[in-house]
This record gives sequence, C-alpha cells and structure tokens, in this order.
Amino acid sequence: MRNDWKPDPASVAEADRPALDQLRRELGVAAPRKHVPLLLWGALSFCFGLAMYLGGVLLVFPRYLFGLNSVLEPVSEWMVWYSGVPIVLGLGLALTDLLLFFEGRKPDVPVRYEPLANRSVTVALTAYNDEECIAEAVADFRAHPLVSRVIVVSNNSSDRTFERAEAAGAITFNELQPGYGRCVHRCLTEAAQHRDTDIVVLCEGDLTFRAYDIEKLLAYAPHSDIVNGTRTAEPLRQPVTQLSTFMYYGNIFVGKLLEAKHLGRGTITDVGTTYKLCRRDRLLELLPQLDPSVNLEFNAHFLDTALAQGHVLVECPITFHKRVGLSKGGNINNLRGLSVGLAMIRGIVFGWKGGR
Repeated sequence: MRNDWKPDPASVAEADRPALDQLRRELGVAAPRKHVPLLLWGALSFCFGLAMYLGGVLLVFPRYLFGLNSVLEPVSEWMVWYSGVPIVLGLGLALTDLLLFFEGRKPDVPVRYEPLANRSVTVALTAYNDEECIAEAVADFRAHPLVSRVIVVSNNSSDRTFERAEAAGAITFNELQPGYGRCVHRCLTEAAQHRDTDIVVLCEGDLTFRAYDIEKLLAYAPHSDIVNGTRTAEPLRQPVTQLSTFMYYGNIFVGKLLEAKHLGRGTITDVGTTYKLCRRDRLLELLPQLDPSVNLEFNAHFLDTALAQGHVLVECPITFHKRVGLSKGGNINNLRGLSVGLAMIRGIVFGWKGGR
C-alpha cells in the first residue's frame, strides 16, 4: 500500500474526544500539578560541582608537565575549594524534594488495574535504509498471534526498504520529511487510526527487537497507559550490540534525570528505546502534544510529555539484539551518543525545541 498522505493527529484525536474525556473522568485521571523539580536541579548542581572538583584535581598534570604551576595553581585551588558550593547546594535541593515533598508528588490513587478487553495490537515499525532486514522483521511481527497488522513507515529510504516491506505484507507509508522523530510520529499517527485494536506497539525494523516481547508488554498494560521497553536487563542483552558501555550507563543517567523531574510518577532506566506499547485512546490524547521535529532525542521527548500530561508509565525489560546493517541513529558511536544524550538533557531541563 503506497500512501504519502499524512493524517492530522489533532483531527484524529478530536474525533475520539468525547469518549476520551468520559474515560478520563471515570478513571479520575488528571494532569499532575506543576512543581519545581528540586531533585532534578539538585542532581545537576551536584554533578557540576563534582566535575569542578575533578577538573581542579586533574589540572595537576599540565601544571607540572608543562611548567604552568604558577599560572594554573590558583585556578586549580579555586576550582577544588569552591566545588563544594554546588555540591552542597545540590544535596540540599535533592534532600528537600525527597524528604519534604516526595509524598505529595506521588499520585494519590490506587494501583491501576484496567484489564484489556481486546488484546489484539497494531504494530508500527520505523525504517530507514533497512532493506537487508525489514522483510524478516515484518514476518516476525506478522507471525505473532495477537498482531492484527504491521505498519512500516520508511523515512524516505534510498534503498528498497519500502518495496521489501510491502512485499512482506506490511501496510507501508513513506515519510518524506527526514528525521527519526517525524518517522516515529508518523508511525504512531497511522497506527492510532485503526479502531479495531486498542493497543499500538511501536518498534524498529532493524531486528534489534523481537515480536515475542509483545507478551511481556501486554502483561504490564493493565497497570499503565504506556509500557516503555527497557534494554537495561543484562541477561536479556546480547553480548555485542550497538549500545556501548558508555551509551548504556549514559542512557540510565538521563533516565534518572527524567525520573527526578517527574518525582513519584515513574521509574525510568531507558530513554532511548523505540520499543513501547501505548493504549490507543491515551495515544490519541498525546499525539497533538508531541513535536515531530525533535529528532534523535524523540523518545525522551515522548516520555517527558506523557508524564507531564499525567499518563501512567511503567517499564518492562525486553530483549535486545545486534542490529542487521549499519546503525544510523544515535548509536553510531560514543560521540554521537554523547551529542544525543546532551540534547535529551537540554530538552528535559529547558524544554523541547525541534528543528521544525
């Protein structure tokens, strides 16, 4: 199916608005109250102070190796001495949030248990120049008994990704505007139009994930609006993947910053995974709030926006495999991973600004 027409997520959501509003009233769901994320700012202040201290200590090497002691010694002493200010400030902010405000941050509602009346899912796969593996990925998900259809959105691939996905039986779309965020947003928008399934599963077409993990995502679905897959369970990761040790721990670090921002609303260890499950009705509410021009950091933007809107998010450990072909996103190398991670932190702290 060739289709370059793009539905407007706002109009899609508006069509379901009465039912969505009624559902939210019945569940007592409301967006969380605004608060200053003291724990987030405290963590950043502490990290800044620690970096100051280490930087001051490490200046000992150029001081003595290059004979710059007279110039750098005052700088080194100043950095080491005053690094205590942001460290103590950070600890104070963090303890204030944890000891005084934590209980008030947590939603005062019972543990969610909302069984799925319809366990069938619509799967949407992102793809960009994945001709080597897209057909196998489509076949894997189509073979799952709970998958009603597989959608593939090719991000204007220059190879035969589109044709091979179509030949494998996927409903195929071509997203002409470049960017990971635009491709993911198109996937979610197209999948949310299918009213015969209540669940949308987002994934990638590069064989880093497997269809059998849908069962695990569905097991968590009664407790949440969004189930985010996490690649941090070591026994579930292949020994060699595109997620390096630096990216692995950096991912957890950024996840904890997002968790600190939304204190009491979720446990987050993976802000970079595409594999996630969304209830269709909640997704229709969320789509108009997302900015598809946010690029490689879109998954963090998605989670941050969902939590800010009051949606319930839980994580589920999923398996993670070596991709087929070359990585083209944030996992190309550690330098690219650092760039994406810093963009995520900037978005979490100062707000999300895409390329438009």
